[in-house]
Amino acid sequence: MSETGGDQNRGQNRGQNRGRLAGFLPYQLSVASNAVSDLIAERYRKRFALKIPEWRVMAILGDHGAASAAGEGAMTQRALTAATLMDKVAVNRAVKVLEERGLVARVPNPIDGRSHLLALTGEGQAIHAEVMPLALATERDLLAGFTPEQQSMLRDMLGAVRMRAGELTRG
Repeated sequence: MSETGGDQNRGQNRGQNRGRLAGFLPYQLSVASNAVSDLIAERYRKRFALKIPEWRVMAILGDHGAASAAGEGAMTQRALTAATLMDKVAVNRAVKVLEERGLVARVPNPIDGRSHLLALTGEGQAIHAEVMPLALATERDLLAGFTPEQQSMLRDMLGAVRMRAGELTRG
């Protein structure tokens, strides 16, 4: 990410790609996301036998503070689907696999008896605790060529794009 020639090349690429798929921002975001997801998935699959949807479910439950299978910090599957921005079928499949492996448990929802809450089990929490340092190391590897200011700008811009996409989705 050197400053010499970087701006000039970006400008040239922007002009060359205008109207073409390679220059289409949603396509660029999708390709970048897939490349990063593939890298992370390979690292998780080798060590923990987790696929991307399974890890996303575990990450959200872990970040949400799911401290026990007794319902502390647990989430409904609907809330989990919203938090992961994944299709509900993909979330359902991931939860089923994680339940079968004993990493996630369903517990009764004390507020709504028609639904269940999902929480990491003790084993799920242990894997989550092991995966997070690996995830942070992968992030450091990915951002190694960026200055702290560029990293901050990237995060801010991605957040703004996500927020705007949400606004447009809601109409």
